Amino acid sequence: MARKFLISRIALAVAMTGGIAAAAAPTMVVAKEKEKAPAKAAFSKEYSAVAAPVDKAIAESKANAAVQAASQKAQAAKTDAEKAAARAEVDAAMGGVLAQLQTAEAQATQPFDKLKQGEMTRNVGVLMNDPAMQHKGLVMMLDSGQTSPESLGQVQYLAGVTAYQSGSYDVAARYLKQSFDGGYRDTQNMIQPLLADSYKRSNNPQAALDMVKQELEAAKASGAKPSETSIRSALQASYDAKQLAPSTEYAAMLAQYYPSPASWNISTSIVRQLASLQNAENLDLMRLMYATGAMKDKRDYLEYLQNVDPRAFPGEAVKVMDQGLSKNLLTQADVPDRANTAGRVAADKASLPASERDALKPAATAAQVTGAGDVFLSYEDYAKAEALYKAALGKPGVDANKANLRLGMAQAMQGKSADAQGTLAKVTGTRAPVAKLWAAYAASKGTPAS
Repeated sequence: MARKFLISRIALAVAMTGGIAAAAAPTMVVAKEKEKAPAKAAFSKEYSAVAAPVDKAIAESKANAAVQAASQKAQAAKTDAEKAAARAEVDAAMGGVLAQLQTAEAQATQPFDKLKQGEMTRNVGVLMNDPAMQHKGLVMMLDSGQTSPESLGQVQYLAGVTAYQSGSYDVAARYLKQSFDGGYRDTQNMIQPLLADSYKRSNNPQAALDMVKQELEAAKASGAKPSETSIRSALQASYDAKQLAPSTEYAAMLAQYYPSPASWNISTSIVRQLASLQNAENLDLMRLMYATGAMKDKRDYLEYLQNVDPRAFPGEAVKVMDQGLSKNLLTQADVPDRANTAGRVAADKASLPASERDALKPAATAAQVTGAGDVFLSYEDYAKAEALYKAALGKPGVDANKANLRLGMAQAMQGKSADAQGTLAKVTGTRAPVAKLWAAYAASKGTPAS
C-alpha cells in the first residue's frame, strides 16, 4: 500500500527521461583541453585527417534542416523499428556519419584523439537518441584521461545516465557513484535517486541505503534539515528489505521534517505493514492517522473501527464513523450499528466522573487507572488522560509501555512536545514503532512543554 507513494522505479525513469535532453544538450567541447595542450601535439595527423569530416558534420548539424528533422523523429520514436529508421535518416542526412566515425575510431591512438572521438561519438548519439552510443562516447572521453576537471563530474554523470537508459544498472551505479563522490550535482537533483535506483535494480539495495544514511547522518550532525529525497530513498530501501527498525526510523523522519497528510499516510502505512501489530497496539497508530489527516480510504476507517471496539469506546467510534460518512468513504451499510453506538455515548460520558473518582482512589489497580485514562483519551480529554496515565505508572503491575505510549500521546495532543518526546522514548517492545511515530508527531509540532 505504502509503496506507491515512494519513489517508484517507473516514475523515476519517466522523470529522468524528461531531463536527459536538457542535461545532455551542452556539447562537451574539447577546446579547453586543446588550449592546454601544445597546438601540434593535440591530435595525431592520421586521426585529424579522418575525424575532420565528422567534426564538420556535427558542427553544421544545428543548421541542417534534414538532420534536425530526422533527429526529432528519433526523439519521438517509440518502437525499435521507428528508432532504427530515424537513426538511419540522421546518418544519411549527415553524409554517412556512422561509417566515418568508425574509420576515425580506428585511427584514434593518442589521448586527445580518444577524447575528441568520444565527444563526437556522444554527440552523434544525442542526435540519434541512442543512449548506448552516447554511453560509448562518454566512456571514451573518460578513458582518454584528458577530460578537464571542471567537466569530469558531468561526464561521469552522463555516462551513468546513459548506462541506466540502456539497462546496464551496475555500470550506471559505478559511474554515478564516481560523479556523486566527486561532488557533482545535476540541476534536476536526479543523481541521488538515480544512483539509489541503479543500486536496487542491480540487486544491491544495501548500497542504496548506506549512501543515503551517510547523507542523513551528515545533515543531522550539521544541524541541517535532511533532504526529503534522501529520506524517501532510505525509507524505500529499508522497506524493500522488510526491515522494521530502519523503516520506522525513516518513516518518523519523513513525517517529522515534511509533515503532511500524504507523508503521514506513507509513514503509518509502512509501520502497519511491517510491524504486525495486535488490534490494541494498532489502535494507537490509527489514532495518529486520524490526528494527522492521513486516513484516505475505506480500509483505514474500517480498520480503525475494528480496533477501537465501539462497545468500549462508543464516542470515538461514532467520531470515526461520521468522518468516514462525511467524506463518502463509508456508506450506511458499512456502519449499520451507528445509531445504537451513538445512543450509548450520553450514558458513557455520564459515567466519566465516577470512573475518574474510582481510579484516583489509593486502592485502584494499575489496570483500573489505565482503563480510566483510556476512556478520557478516547473522548479527547487529554489533560485528564495525562493525569490518570501518570497515576497508573506509579502502580504495581502497570503495563508501562502501554501507559507511557498513551501518556505521550495525550501530551502530544496538548502541544507538550518536549514532554511527549521524553515520555515516548521510554516505550519499548512491540509498541515502540508506534511510539516513535507519535514522537515524530510531537517533534513536528515543536511547541515547548508548558
